[in-house]
Amino acid sequence: MIAPPIYNEFIDFLAGGFTPLQIINYKPSDGLKNQVYDLIYKEKNGDLTKEEQVELAYYLQLEHIIRMAKARARKHIL
Repeated sequence: MIAPPIYNEFIDFLAGGFTPLQIINYKPSDGLKNQVYDLIYKEKNGDLTKEEQVELAYYLQLEHIIRMAKARARKHIL
């Protein structure tokens, strides 16, 4: 499977350089959020394909990493 769009979007963010405040303020694009909402909706209705299950797992894993990065970035600005 090719890397999900959220991975590419976040990698582009990382590659551009950032400050702790920019990490804290990072948010995925609206298009990406809508894609995740659609996957969650499908999951709740039992309509996810195997590939979509994998994609949703990627999103959830990266969301956890982003939350952890934001928590650590807060330590640098306090």
